[in-house]
Amino acid sequence: MESSEVLIVGGGPAGSSCAWKLARHGVDCRVLDAQNFPRTKLCAGWITPEVVRDLEIDIRDYPHRFLSFDRLHIHLLGLGFRVNGVQHSIRRFEFDDWLLKRSKVPFVNHNVRDIRKEGEYYVIDDQYRARYLIGAGGTKCPVYRTLFRNANPRAKELQTVTLEQEFPYDYRDGGCHLWFFERGFPGYSWYVPKAQGYLNVGIGGMASQLKHRGEDIWSHWENLVLRLKRSGMVYDGSFDPKGYSYYLRSDVCVGRVDNAFIVGDSAGLATRDLCEGIGPAVRSGLMAADAILSGAEYSLAAISRYTSDRSLVYRSLEFMFIDRERKRLARADVAV
Repeated sequence: MESSEVLIVGGGPAGSSCAWKLARHGVDCRVLDAQNFPRTKLCAGWITPEVVRDLEIDIRDYPHRFLSFDRLHIHLLGLGFRVNGVQHSIRRFEFDDWLLKRSKVPFVNHNVRDIRKEGEYYVIDDQYRARYLIGAGGTKCPVYRTLFRNANPRAKELQTVTLEQEFPYDYRDGGCHLWFFERGFPGYSWYVPKAQGYLNVGIGGMASQLKHRGEDIWSHWENLVLRLKRSGMVYDGSFDPKGYSYYLRSDVCVGRVDNAFIVGDSAGLATRDLCEGIGPAVRSGLMAADAILSGAEYSLAAISRYTSDRSLVYRSLEFMFIDRERKRLARADVAV
């Protein structure tokens, strides 16, 4: 059986950020992931300046596609406006692989199936053991499922369902566009250019609201494609999107049980306004490393629930995404 001080289940931004910080301080750790890297990862690939700072990335030295925007183009209920502020886009296929390699931590392609506690050690599949365990495996993380599901049950009104596609494209509009609540859609869609001729388009909405209305996300996807073609933003090509699901930030408070931690999407930390997951993933991974290194408190309350610092923006979006649905569910429970 292979032993280490820390086992990290999941090699995405949360897990690799944790591994990177631990390794810099000489901690013996290992990353396990069911997929090999580089791997395809569905995500708009939008990162904030805070992510760049947290990861101490020198943009000039980053070896892959990296595109910066000085504003976001927001489309809300038929109105359009610009929000000034630098944002960036990357390709997750490249970014995640680079972060994992930068950590210089041993990586094992292993699909975790069984986790148990033996004394002071966590044992995985009778093959690996460690004193500390980090759950960074996303929405379906086995660490969450085994050790945290009862303490942090998923809130059904916070589940987001998404369709998206990333492809090589000679785009004409180099701006980052976000459309909110188009044709009553309980969510938003995006158009995110990437450097050197790649484009990501997608749509994400609240699953319980769509189900309540008897709507299918595919019809809203078709509306997005029609809008993009009519506006000339996408003027040719066929679409074959893929789907995934994750959770927005709930009132989660338990991120640590003994010496086990959950980080990123495993803890459901995507922001409640712009549904951004990379920033909270990175921040939580670094915080878990701090807790191991120095005994610092690991509190998910310290991670912001919002991407925007404009209260009118994030309060309005939180109401449309979450609060309205919570009120409906509360009324439904009363009726029952």
